[in-house]
Amino acid sequence: MRNHSILAASVCGLLLGTALPAQAAMVFNRIASFEVALNSPDAEETSSEIISATDDGMMLIYSDSPAGGIGFVDIADAHKPQPKGFLALDGEPTSVTIIGAKAFVGVNTSESYTQPSGHLAVVDIASQSVEASCDVGGQPDSIAKSKDGAMIAVAIENERDEDLNDGALPQLPAGQVVIFDVADGAVDCATMKVVDVTGLAEIGGDDPEPEFVDFNAAGQIVLTMQENNHLVIIDGASGEVVTHFPAGSVDLEQIDALDNGELKFTDAQPGRLREPDAVKWLDDERFVIANEGDYNGGSRGFSIFNKDGTLLFDSGNALDHMAARLGHYPDKRSDAKGVEPEGLEVATFGDTTYIFVLEERSSLIAVYKDTGGEPEYVQTLPSGVAPEGAVAIPSRNLLVSANEADLRGDGLNGSHVMIYELADGEAQYPQIMSDMNEDGTPIGWVALSGLVADATKPGMLYAVSDSFLGMQPSIYTIDATQKPAMITSQTVVTRGGVAGQKIDLEGIALDGKGGFWLASEGRTDRVTPHALYNVNAKGEIKREVGLPDALMGSEIRFGMEGVTSVGTGDDMVLWIVIQREWRDDEKGMVKLVSYKPASGEWGAVHYPLDKGEKGWVGLSEITAHGDYIYIVERDNQIAQAAKIKKLYRVAMSEMVPGELGGELPVVAKEEVHDFMTDLAKGNGYIVDKVEGFTIDAAGEGFAVTDNDGVDDSSGETYFFSLGQM
Repeated sequence: MRNHSILAASVCGLLLGTALPAQAAMVFNRIASFEVALNSPDAEETSSEIISATDDGMMLIYSDSPAGGIGFVDIADAHKPQPKGFLALDGEPTSVTIIGAKAFVGVNTSESYTQPSGHLAVVDIASQSVEASCDVGGQPDSIAKSKDGAMIAVAIENERDEDLNDGALPQLPAGQVVIFDVADGAVDCATMKVVDVTGLAEIGGDDPEPEFVDFNAAGQIVLTMQENNHLVIIDGASGEVVTHFPAGSVDLEQIDALDNGELKFTDAQPGRLREPDAVKWLDDERFVIANEGDYNGGSRGFSIFNKDGTLLFDSGNALDHMAARLGHYPDKRSDAKGVEPEGLEVATFGDTTYIFVLEERSSLIAVYKDTGGEPEYVQTLPSGVAPEGAVAIPSRNLLVSANEADLRGDGLNGSHVMIYELADGEAQYPQIMSDMNEDGTPIGWVALSGLVADATKPGMLYAVSDSFLGMQPSIYTIDATQKPAMITSQTVVTRGGVAGQKIDLEGIALDGKGGFWLASEGRTDRVTPHALYNVNAKGEIKREVGLPDALMGSEIRFGMEGVTSVGTGDDMVLWIVIQREWRDDEKGMVKLVSYKPASGEWGAVHYPLDKGEKGWVGLSEITAHGDYIYIVERDNQIAQAAKIKKLYRVAMSEMVPGELGGELPVVAKEEVHDFMTDLAKGNGYIVDKVEGFTIDAAGEGFAVTDNDGVDDSSGETYFFSLGQM
């Protein structure tokens, strides 16, 4: 069966045709983040996946699969979450819920795909100890409690081996659902009801793979069977299947379905199976599903169904489009699932019921109001990397997300729990987003690097993208007078009429003729040259300048990170920052390189770096303004390890270049601004890369961070003003 929502296209067009409101009566803002490694500092890898809250809303408990247990977080002060302990379990925790003083945890103990096993562990929260367990007869995935706390349902997935026969169904043993009675916080294992859900789905009917369960107030359970693309309604009291129906498919249009280093939303995927993961009831009649996909589909959005099988709404391409506008679109997942909606939460705050859609690959949470009809888009929140689960605490106006990715092994951030509060005020995020193209597709952007300001128009800026969009090197025009700042147009850098290849844009400067000088960092091991490009206003490359032999003889891959222009006409000088020490530099000294386009003359000075505690310290940007050259200096550290994110300036009078290959003069620097305060205002973890800085025609300073194209990154981009310089 193919289901479509006739409402989706018009709703998406309405939502995406306008900027996000800067002001709203009530908005969610992040107020704190908690690094889960604080609960298990000795674990090589740790994660927060499914998360629940105690009845009083003062304690969070999350499942931690790689560390093999559950973690506790004290949020009595929600602005300052505290580690409260970790309980190791005999197996892999998959889900957790709380009834009164007890936590109920699904624990996977399977020896293999063909011998699945697991149990439901009952944990006393006060003592953080396992009191009892019930065998569930297979590998548990999601668990849910009834509204009155009298029942617990467990989805027994018995997941397939994706390496066996290309992951094709069937792969027995089949999954099922089990239901337990709960009384006074105790589970009676003898009351276990087994719900047979074989023979229901058109796809892999004899091998159902239950994924997610949720109870409504009437004691009915809605079940998603993701790979089977099927939905089941079960009576919790009797364990009988009430009804079931396919989740259907969506004809997706104006999406990016190619993993090719460019963001173009001109593709289509007809008949895309929804394959839902999480599911939540909106009321006793309607429920919402997150259409992640895991087998042959994934429709990139969320849908609302009536329990009789009637499709009420489908979001179509809305989540993908908004993620692209916020710089969060994961190009490397374009061919499969786009933003990959996976988790859901539904909760009523006051008189308003909200739907929270967790997007695993874009690391965002889309927030909608349930209207009883078409849901109303509210805002999109930044989360940690790969949000998996969420829990709302309406009594405290809180929303909490659990983000599973732990990237500490790669020197990046660990898994985090993020806390948001609903209150009057202004949305903190986004700080920059893009407009729509005339064809109704978003201007896609990621990984903003260098910045330069228009010479005459205050608030008009230009930015470049780095090598993440290797097939689409771009110059973006930014209107910084709006809030959030708006990317109003995109100019692709071309060579011979086609998008330029082997270009890693890191810096941009005005050329005084209506065009730009662009700095490409280069990597010899990837056959990407270190080069300067002079382009016209259309982005057409008119001149290419490689670095001289006197520089290239000592090259390492950390090359040009910014360029600025001083003077006009034949007197113009380009100043370029080299990110790190090259082989001929004394440790702690990096080159600021000069180039005169009119004469082809090169030179350089040495710039002294701060000494970091960990990793390396280098330069990210250079901007000329008045009597000074402004330079961004940073370490390559993230989260709690980040220490150096600063703006310095050097007097223009000191910028007298020496001859390359000779002894270079050393300039003196003066600290102007510490970016750490700005980066902490978002109440997440400190991001790595402040990569762009400029001063506009009115003397206002602006900075932007590079989000690495959502590649092992939360995708968050910070764009902010430093005021008058």
